[in-house]
Amino acid sequence: MKKTIFKGMASALITPMNEKGVDYEAFGRFIDFQIENGINALVAVGTTGENATLEPEEQKEVIRFAVERAAGRVPVIAGTGTNNTEHVLANTRAACEVGADAVLVVTPYYNKATQNGLIKHFTTVADASTVPVILYNVPGRTGCNLLPKTVAKLAEHPNIVAIKEATGNMSQMVELMALCGDKIDIYSGEDALTVPFISMGAVGTISVLSNVVPKLAVEMTDKALAGDFAGAAALQCKMLPLINALFSEVNPIPAKAAVSAMGFGEDYLRLPLTPMEDATRAVLYTEMRKLGALK
Repeated sequence: MKKTIFKGMASALITPMNEKGVDYEAFGRFIDFQIENGINALVAVGTTGENATLEPEEQKEVIRFAVERAAGRVPVIAGTGTNNTEHVLANTRAACEVGADAVLVVTPYYNKATQNGLIKHFTTVADASTVPVILYNVPGRTGCNLLPKTVAKLAEHPNIVAIKEATGNMSQMVELMALCGDKIDIYSGEDALTVPFISMGAVGTISVLSNVVPKLAVEMTDKALAGDFAGAAALQCKMLPLINALFSEVNPIPAKAAVSAMGFGEDYLRLPLTPMEDATRAVLYTEMRKLGALK
């Protein structure tokens, strides 16, 4: 039986920054806030953590810091994927070296790959990693769709234990569950579909939403995993306006604006990302106030 990294709600953490670099004081407080509010796992330097504009040594240090601050309270998953397999191997080795509990590896973007190329890519990474590998399928960002039949083949690898599925396509999710739901853990990568995914057998979600309302997000996944789908669905609907606001501009622009307003560092992003527009920011803050995330 393969190892389950976590069940429930994992936060795809923002990385607090300023002009000088990563704001580790704010990051530490934010990690504590997440864990104190019941979050089940942390993802460092994923898409929401702005890994694309962090240098390799910065990424390694952010992962190291997250591992040390979490101090075993929850698993820490490191985002190590790029569109260059050799770079992924280097990132993965670095994450393993500093104590990550698992790595999250996105499909190659821009140059993309065939399904056979994806099998070779992920197998190469899984062979080299000393910790479990979570696949990450987000074709809206990468232009590359990891098909369920391909996932089923990859699930045969002993070190590939889960997938973050962020196609937003429920029929693909159903096919994924039918082909390999008994061989690999499935996590929703779409905050708006957490409850539907769990109803089909997913074991949790890797979330942007939980950066902002971790306690409510955890309550939702707890209810769904316990079979209280009516209660979970009510929370899903209650949080939907905030979810929509968090994706009203390219992630992590709204998430960074939200977390900054909550007191965890500056609203600072590295180019090409820029701070949130005034109109969408006003909607975000309104929805945060409705749920008690902002006074």
